[in-house]
Amino acid sequence: MAGIQIREGHFGHTQFDGVRFARIFWWPGPIHEGNGVRYMIIDEHATAAQREALLALDSGSHGGPIWEIFAIVYPTVLEPRIAPIHIEMDRERRRAMVRIPDVGQIEAEPIKNPVTGEEHRARIVLPQGFEFKEAEMGNAVVLRAKAGDRVSFEHHNTYTQFCAIDWSNA
Repeated sequence: MAGIQIREGHFGHTQFDGVRFARIFWWPGPIHEGNGVRYMIIDEHATAAQREALLALDSGSHGGPIWEIFAIVYPTVLEPRIAPIHIEMDRERRRAMVRIPDVGQIEAEPIKNPVTGEEHRARIVLPQGFEFKEAEMGNAVVLRAKAGDRVSFEHHNTYTQFCAIDWSNA
């Protein structure tokens, strides 16, 4: 599950500044083998034009590696949902919370030393990455998601990442 808040951006003439959306992903095996399921949740405050533009991007047919690649590896698309999305994130402190009523939640914190409790800082740097260039690693204290009858999972104390993303098909 990924919770995203767009700082600034657009698709065609549609401005995305401040728009929030979330995506739930599920695969029966390794991601590269495909056959995954995807579910798009768009914040209730998004305009009709913003919703339409996000769904067009999610189709993968308008370019941009992140959209094209994921459209191939998760061909099953569930009916999108419009819902309130609450996001609080502090990437520098490695803390975040995403809540979507009746859909899911993420509560994340820094990775901690299991003996001393001291916070660790770890990053993944991918200069040529198509998803992100740099991500802070964290611990998802709670990661819970439900996409109808198709996908449901709950994890505790598992991998999460905090990253700023620059997606473009230009």
